[in-house]
Amino acid sequence: MDGLDALRAKVLEAVSSAKDEAALEELRVATVGKKGEVSLKMRELGRMTPEERQVAGPALNALKDEVNAALAAKKAGLADAALNERLQTEWLDVTLPARSRRAGTIHPISQVSDEVTALFADLGFAVAEGPQVESDWYNFDALNIPSHHPARGEMDTFYMSREDGDERPPHVLRTHTSPVQIRSMLAQGAPLRVICPGRVYRADYDQTHTPMFHQVEGLAIDRDISMANLKWVLEEFVKAFFEVDDVELRFRASHFPFTEPSAEVDIRCSWEGGQLKIGEGDDWLEILGSGMVHPKVLEAGGIDPTEWQGFAFGMGIDRIAMLKYGIPDLRAFFDSDLRWLRHYGFAALDQPNLYAGLSR
Repeated sequence: MDGLDALRAKVLEAVSSAKDEAALEELRVATVGKKGEVSLKMRELGRMTPEERQVAGPALNALKDEVNAALAAKKAGLADAALNERLQTEWLDVTLPARSRRAGTIHPISQVSDEVTALFADLGFAVAEGPQVESDWYNFDALNIPSHHPARGEMDTFYMSREDGDERPPHVLRTHTSPVQIRSMLAQGAPLRVICPGRVYRADYDQTHTPMFHQVEGLAIDRDISMANLKWVLEEFVKAFFEVDDVELRFRASHFPFTEPSAEVDIRCSWEGGQLKIGEGDDWLEILGSGMVHPKVLEAGGIDPTEWQGFAFGMGIDRIAMLKYGIPDLRAFFDSDLRWLRHYGFAALDQPNLYAGLSR
């Protein structure tokens, strides 16, 4: 087929001379489009003899492939040139000084959780965790809380919705971290010494209550544990946490379904000038509940109450944070107010420990 070399040279020259993608597209249509020069020549193959077609066919296909490759290469070159031109006009001086930013702070709840963990770790307690959505068996039944107990009502507990006809046990947002104690007993058996910090949920909201708050509970199980051991542990914790040399605790008889005997624990304090002082004065402040683990709770945890006994206690992390750092309103913990956090927050790198101090 005559003229292929001349057509190749003409097309490649035109591709090389194209100034933009629009001109390149026009050239593509005029050359390899349906009515382009190369396409028209390929239609002539039908009028050739088989021998001529064997020569002309491969030559036309090679020309078409070469033209398409040249078009693609030119298009990529034009795109690169356009990008370079754009980058020349869009630039940023990275040597400009950055905007000043304040270092982040640790939320008081996180700080107090770390303080509590450090103190009880020094007393030999491990940390145990569990799910926040619990079955009512872990949250109530295993803890000797009867079905008619007010705490199981929807006025106090958040129940998870269920479809009609669902016969599975109901699930709740845990109302305390006591279910973690049951899970720990079932998983580890006795002896056992753990604390269970975490979020809990109750349908309550005022200056000293929120629907979601934080709790830490402790559990110690052995063969010869008594209330005397409980008293010593709590005294050591309170002295270290509030950073006082001496403290006086008062145990008042109370009732909890999961402990027997049960006791509310008060701490001696004073409110001179509106400021709380721990360990002195003539006032008393309730800080936690405690008692000896009920035998039925031990049985639910797979532990023989005739061989083992233990004590348990629980306190609100938010509440003791308020007392230690003078925070007047519990709801402020969850307001996401940066001004409040900058005032009460803690330096990110000042981790509480027993040697350098807790509330650094």
